[in-house]
Amino acid sequence: MAIKVLLVEDDVDLAATVVDYLEIEGISCDHASNGVQGLSLIESNAYQVILLDINLPRLDGLSVCQKVRESSNDTPILMLTARDSLGDKIAGFDVGTDDYLVKPFEIEELLVRVIALSTRRSGQLSHLTLGKLVLNTRECTAIYGDDPIKLTPITFKLLQKLMRNASKPVARETLMQAVWGDEQPDSNSLKVHIHHLRKQLANVNANLTLDTATGFGFVLRSIN
Repeated sequence: MAIKVLLVEDDVDLAATVVDYLEIEGISCDHASNGVQGLSLIESNAYQVILLDINLPRLDGLSVCQKVRESSNDTPILMLTARDSLGDKIAGFDVGTDDYLVKPFEIEELLVRVIALSTRRSGQLSHLTLGKLVLNTRECTAIYGDDPIKLTPITFKLLQKLMRNASKPVARETLMQAVWGDEQPDSNSLKVHIHHLRKQLANVNANLTLDTATGFGFVLRSIN
Protein backbone atom coordinates (compact mmCIF):
# COMPACT_ATOMS: atom_id res chain seq x y z
CA MET A 1 0.00 0.00 0.00
CA ALA A 2 1.30 3.44 -0.94
CA ILE A 3 1.83 5.69 2.06
CA LYS A 4 0.68 9.30 1.93
CA VAL A 5 1.77 11.61 4.75
CA LEU A 6 1.00 15.19 5.73
CA LEU A 7 3.74 17.25 7.39
CA VAL A 8 2.56 20.39 9.21
CA GLU A 9 5.76 22.28 10.03
CA ASP A 10 6.68 25.98 9.83
CA ASP A 11 10.45 25.40 9.73
CA VAL A 12 10.97 25.53 5.97
CA ASP A 13 14.43 23.92 5.99
CA LEU A 14 13.34 21.04 8.24
CA ALA A 15 10.19 20.53 6.17
CA ALA A 16 12.17 20.35 2.92
CA THR A 17 14.54 17.80 4.44
CA VAL A 18 11.70 15.59 5.71
CA VAL A 19 9.67 15.79 2.48
CA ASP A 20 12.69 14.98 0.29
CA TYR A 21 13.79 12.07 2.49
CA LEU A 22 10.34 10.50 2.69
CA GLU A 23 9.81 10.79 -1.05
CA ILE A 24 13.19 9.14 -1.70
CA GLU A 25 11.85 6.27 0.44
CA GLY A 26 8.73 6.08 -1.72
CA ILE A 27 6.42 7.94 0.71
CA SER A 28 4.31 10.77 -0.70
CA CYS A 29 4.39 13.81 1.60
CA ASP A 30 2.26 16.96 1.45
CA HIS A 31 3.41 20.00 3.43
CA ALA A 32 1.56 22.77 5.26
CA SER A 33 3.40 25.64 6.95
CA ASN A 34 0.67 26.62 9.44
CA GLY A 35 -2.11 24.99 11.41
CA VAL A 36 -5.02 26.41 9.41
CA GLN A 37 -3.55 25.22 6.13
CA GLY A 38 -2.80 21.84 7.68
CA LEU A 39 -6.36 21.42 8.93
CA SER A 40 -7.71 22.31 5.48
CA LEU A 41 -5.54 19.63 3.84
CA ILE A 42 -6.60 17.05 6.44
CA GLU A 43 -10.26 17.78 5.75
CA SER A 44 -9.88 17.39 1.98
CA ASN A 45 -7.39 14.49 1.70
CA ALA A 46 -6.85 10.98 3.04
CA TYR A 47 -3.51 10.46 4.81
CA GLN A 48 -2.04 7.39 6.48
CA VAL A 49 -0.03 9.51 8.95
CA ILE A 50 0.00 13.16 10.07
CA LEU A 51 3.28 14.68 11.26
CA LEU A 52 2.36 17.68 13.37
CA ASP A 53 4.59 20.33 14.93
CA ILE A 54 3.25 21.86 18.15
CA ASN A 55 4.48 25.45 17.70
CA LEU A 56 2.65 26.50 14.56
CA PRO A 57 1.45 29.91 13.36
CA ARG A 58 -2.28 30.68 13.02
CA LEU A 59 -3.35 27.50 14.85
CA ASP A 60 -1.07 25.51 17.16
CA GLY A 61 -0.53 21.78 16.80
CA LEU A 62 -2.48 20.80 19.91
CA SER A 63 -5.53 22.67 18.61
CA VAL A 64 -5.17 21.06 15.18
CA CYS A 65 -4.97 17.62 16.79
CA GLN A 66 -8.04 18.27 18.92
CA LYS A 67 -10.08 19.44 15.91
CA VAL A 68 -9.01 16.39 13.93
CA ARG A 69 -10.23 14.05 16.67
CA GLU A 70 -13.46 16.01 17.18
CA SER A 71 -14.24 15.41 13.50
CA SER A 72 -13.96 11.62 14.10
CA ASN A 73 -10.77 11.40 12.04
CA ASP A 74 -8.65 8.52 13.35
CA THR A 75 -5.52 9.07 11.24
CA PRO A 76 -2.44 8.39 13.42
CA ILE A 77 -0.73 11.61 14.53
CA LEU A 78 2.97 11.92 15.36
CA MET A 79 3.87 15.13 17.19
CA LEU A 80 7.19 16.77 16.30
CA THR A 81 8.24 19.09 19.08
CA ALA A 82 11.10 20.64 21.00
CA ARG A 83 9.01 20.26 24.17
CA ASP A 84 10.09 17.11 25.95
CA SER A 85 8.64 17.54 29.43
CA LEU A 86 6.17 14.99 30.77
CA GLY A 87 3.48 17.67 31.10
CA ASP A 88 3.81 18.64 27.44
CA LYS A 89 3.54 15.02 26.35
CA ILE A 90 0.47 14.43 28.52
CA ALA A 91 -1.16 17.50 26.98
CA GLY A 92 -0.58 16.02 23.55
CA PHE A 93 -1.99 12.63 24.46
CA ASP A 94 -5.00 14.31 26.06
CA VAL A 95 -6.01 15.89 22.74
CA GLY A 96 -5.42 12.70 20.77
CA THR A 97 -1.84 12.37 19.53
CA ASP A 98 -0.48 8.84 19.12
CA ASP A 99 3.27 9.35 19.46
CA TYR A 100 5.99 11.93 20.08
CA LEU A 101 9.32 12.65 18.43
CA VAL A 102 11.45 15.30 20.12
CA LYS A 103 13.53 17.71 18.03
CA PRO A 104 16.24 17.37 16.96
CA PHE A 105 15.58 13.85 15.75
CA GLU A 106 17.25 11.39 13.43
CA ILE A 107 15.46 11.27 10.09
CA GLU A 108 15.84 7.48 10.02
CA GLU A 109 13.86 7.21 13.26
CA LEU A 110 11.12 9.37 11.78
CA LEU A 111 10.89 7.00 8.82
CA VAL A 112 10.58 3.95 11.09
CA ARG A 113 7.78 5.56 13.10
CA VAL A 114 5.91 6.71 9.99
CA ILE A 115 5.94 3.20 8.55
CA ALA A 116 4.80 1.69 11.87
CA LEU A 117 1.95 4.20 12.30
CA SER A 118 0.80 3.82 8.70
CA THR A 119 -0.26 0.22 9.30
CA ARG A 120 -2.97 1.05 11.83
CA ARG A 121 -5.62 3.56 12.81
CA SER A 122 -5.30 5.76 15.85
CA GLY A 123 -6.22 4.20 19.17
CA GLN A 124 -7.03 7.65 20.52
CA LEU A 125 -10.41 7.90 18.86
CA SER A 126 -13.00 6.18 21.04
CA HIS A 127 -16.16 7.75 19.62
CA LEU A 128 -17.47 8.36 16.11
CA THR A 129 -20.33 10.81 15.65
CA LEU A 130 -22.73 11.61 12.83
CA GLY A 131 -25.54 13.93 13.82
CA LYS A 132 -27.13 12.38 16.92
CA LEU A 133 -25.56 8.99 16.18
CA VAL A 134 -22.65 8.12 18.49
CA LEU A 135 -20.56 4.97 18.09
CA ASN A 136 -18.33 3.88 20.97
CA THR A 137 -15.51 1.95 19.30
CA ARG A 138 -14.07 0.66 22.58
CA GLU A 139 -17.29 -0.66 24.06
CA CYS A 140 -18.78 -1.60 20.66
CA THR A 141 -22.04 0.21 21.39
CA ALA A 142 -24.14 2.72 19.47
CA ILE A 143 -26.79 5.23 20.52
CA TYR A 144 -28.95 7.69 18.63
CA GLY A 145 -29.81 10.54 20.95
CA ASP A 146 -30.82 8.66 24.09
CA ASP A 147 -31.83 5.46 22.30
CA PRO A 148 -29.47 2.47 22.20
CA ILE A 149 -29.18 0.69 18.83
CA LYS A 150 -29.13 -3.10 18.80
CA LEU A 151 -26.25 -4.20 16.59
CA THR A 152 -24.66 -7.55 15.92
CA PRO A 153 -20.84 -7.65 15.77
CA ILE A 154 -21.05 -7.61 11.98
CA THR A 155 -23.49 -4.70 11.70
CA PHE A 156 -21.35 -2.81 14.23
CA LYS A 157 -18.32 -3.22 11.96
CA LEU A 158 -20.37 -2.13 8.96
CA LEU A 159 -21.67 0.96 10.74
CA GLN A 160 -18.17 1.82 11.95
CA LYS A 161 -16.74 1.66 8.43
CA LEU A 162 -19.60 3.70 7.00
CA MET A 163 -19.30 6.33 9.74
CA ARG A 164 -15.56 6.67 9.17
CA ASN A 165 -16.47 7.55 5.59
CA ALA A 166 -19.68 9.47 6.29
CA SER A 167 -21.25 11.06 3.19
CA LYS A 168 -18.77 9.21 0.94
CA PRO A 169 -19.69 6.02 -0.96
CA VAL A 170 -17.87 2.94 0.34
CA ALA A 171 -17.24 0.11 -2.10
CA ARG A 172 -18.83 -3.28 -1.44
CA GLU A 173 -15.38 -4.88 -1.53
CA THR A 174 -14.09 -2.40 1.07
CA LEU A 175 -17.00 -3.14 3.40
CA MET A 176 -16.58 -6.88 3.05
CA GLN A 177 -12.86 -6.65 3.73
CA ALA A 178 -13.50 -4.52 6.82
CA VAL A 179 -16.01 -7.03 8.21
CA TRP A 180 -14.79 -10.45 7.12
CA GLY A 181 -11.19 -9.92 6.08
CA ASP A 182 -9.89 -12.40 3.50
CA GLU A 183 -12.43 -15.13 4.38
CA GLN A 184 -15.45 -13.52 2.79
CA PRO A 185 -18.92 -15.03 2.33
CA ASP A 186 -20.99 -14.50 -0.82
CA SER A 187 -22.18 -10.97 -1.60
CA ASN A 188 -25.72 -11.73 -0.43
CA SER A 189 -24.45 -11.75 3.17
CA LEU A 190 -23.53 -8.09 2.87
CA LYS A 191 -27.01 -7.25 1.55
CA VAL A 192 -28.62 -9.05 4.50
CA HIS A 193 -26.55 -7.16 7.07
CA ILE A 194 -27.10 -3.82 5.33
CA HIS A 195 -30.85 -4.51 5.48
CA HIS A 196 -30.55 -5.28 9.21
CA LEU A 197 -28.57 -2.09 9.82
CA ARG A 198 -31.17 -0.01 7.98
CA LYS A 199 -33.90 -1.60 10.10
CA GLN A 200 -32.09 -0.80 13.36
CA LEU A 201 -31.55 2.81 12.32
CA ALA A 202 -35.24 3.06 11.41
CA ASN A 203 -36.23 1.65 14.81
CA VAL A 204 -34.72 4.70 16.54
CA ASN A 205 -36.05 7.11 13.87
CA ALA A 206 -32.53 8.11 12.97
CA ASN A 207 -32.34 11.20 10.78
CA LEU A 208 -29.90 9.35 8.52
CA THR A 209 -29.98 7.62 5.15
CA LEU A 210 -28.10 4.47 4.20
CA ASP A 211 -28.31 4.56 0.42
CA THR A 212 -27.09 2.24 -2.30
CA ALA A 213 -24.43 3.74 -4.56
CA THR A 214 -25.48 1.90 -7.71
CA GLY A 215 -22.78 -0.35 -9.10
CA PHE A 216 -20.39 0.60 -6.31
CA GLY A 217 -21.45 0.23 -2.69
CA PHE A 218 -23.23 2.13 0.06
CA VAL A 219 -23.17 5.59 1.62
CA LEU A 220 -24.32 6.79 5.05
CA ARG A 221 -25.49 10.39 5.30
CA SER A 222 -27.05 12.72 7.83
CA ILE A 223 -30.28 14.21 6.48
CA ASN A 224 -30.15 17.55 8.32
